[in-house]
Amino acid sequence: MPDFVESFVEAVHRKYASEEIERRDEQNELIKKKEIEISGKVVYEVGFDKIRKQMAQLDELKIVLVDGMRIVKATTDGKRIRDVCPVITELDLSRNLFQSCGEIVQICAELDYLKSLRLNGNRLAILPQEFKGGESQNAFAGVTDLSLNEMILPWEDICLLSRQFKDVTSIEASSNDLVTLSLNGPSSLLPMTLTSLTLEYNDFSSISDLLPLTALASLKSLHLKGNKISTVGAGGQGEKPVFSDQLCYLDLSYNKVADWQFVDSLPDVFPGLTALRMSHNPVYEAVAKPGDVMTSADEGYMLTLGRLANLKSLNFSTITPAERTNAEIFYLSRIAKEMAAVPESEESIVTAKHRRFSELCKIYEAPVVRRAEKAINPDLLEARLIKFTFRLPAGTLPGQTSEISKVQEIPRGFDVYRIKGIVGKLFDLRPLSLCLIWETGEWDPVAGYEDEEYDSEDLEEADDSVTVDAESRGAKGKWMRREVELEDSTRQVGNSVDGMEAKVRLELR
Repeated sequence: MPDFVESFVEAVHRKYASEEIERRDEQNELIKKKEIEISGKVVYEVGFDKIRKQMAQLDELKIVLVDGMRIVKATTDGKRIRDVCPVITELDLSRNLFQSCGEIVQICAELDYLKSLRLNGNRLAILPQEFKGGESQNAFAGVTDLSLNEMILPWEDICLLSRQFKDVTSIEASSNDLVTLSLNGPSSLLPMTLTSLTLEYNDFSSISDLLPLTALASLKSLHLKGNKISTVGAGGQGEKPVFSDQLCYLDLSYNKVADWQFVDSLPDVFPGLTALRMSHNPVYEAVAKPGDVMTSADEGYMLTLGRLANLKSLNFSTITPAERTNAEIFYLSRIAKEMAAVPESEESIVTAKHRRFSELCKIYEAPVVRRAEKAINPDLLEARLIKFTFRLPAGTLPGQTSEISKVQEIPRGFDVYRIKGIVGKLFDLRPLSLCLIWETGEWDPVAGYEDEEYDSEDLEEADDSVTVDAESRGAKGKWMRREVELEDSTRQVGNSVDGMEAKVRLELR
């Protein structure tokens, strides 16, 4: 027995205005006469009659969902779609039995107000001749949203079908087993009117697999969730893809990004990027060390934010000025740890891997690199000395235009009084007028920060005030540098200063 099939008009009638619905309404009338009790309370059905009556008025239907109804053609018995349901704006024809686009063209040609069309799950043969001449020329005029998910179409067919929609701004083509988008001239290009494109759950492994999309000058958002992307790659000619600076939102969640070089390269590939989703990638899921306060996801978020200077939103979270400062300071501290793990002669190799290092050092000063101290024989003089770097900031003395810095090795057993005497001779200043501030290079949280924290509503309501306030606070965020005053005492300085080196700032009382 052959499967039951029907036309679009018949499907609309059967779903929204069939005799079966009328019989169901009659049954509901009988049910209404009986009181329905739940836990001793009478329950009444309110409003459903009105909804059913509205839906039965086919000439007023604006949203029609006839997915999975075994539709094979547009009409039967000469009924015109324009006469049956003329004001449809949203139409779902997913998972039906169309064999080609001819019947779909015929349906859409009679819907003058159509804005959204879903063809998900259909198995269509895309034939160019079906789009030539007659009603097919303007059949899809006015349609702005198009869904082509799960159709298993090759890229060329997706492009050919999409180009028939002259006004389309949003296209979904997820789960089509796409591996790479071939670049074969105009036949492999989407409409230039496109502002949003969704290619989720395909099989892309590199950003370069999307090379044809770089020609879309109006594209603003690109959704690539659930692919296998791990590299930026290069095109057939060796060129890296560079997207339009209009593209500001990118979703790369649930991919296979495993290294931070990929994240660092995003500004080169997406120069206009301001919003990013990167969650559920291997680079975010590194195992946290036992005893760490911060989880691996939090750490991944902070490092991503610190590496990308232009982001305003990350993983659906609006970035406040304080959050950015916090993340950039954390990123700097991580760079310092990497530098501490190599000899001083190899520091440049480490910093070369972090393209924002110089920029962040200008904003927050260079981090203090603390290397593991080598075991030194305590009987040697070297073990008894601390290498002090004393600096007198510009403007401390009248007419002083630049910073003065001097290095002096001082025994650990000296007290602060003797150190001030040495510094006074070095800088020709009265010892007792000096204040010695040890700059530890470490960061401490600011007390009361939580009371001043911004939320997304503050940003939306008053962007300017947030910016001014952040500037007035010196962009400190919720961290500040730890500084310790070496107070006058007879205590040995070795008991106050850690390590074999120390940086001390001079101030005048």
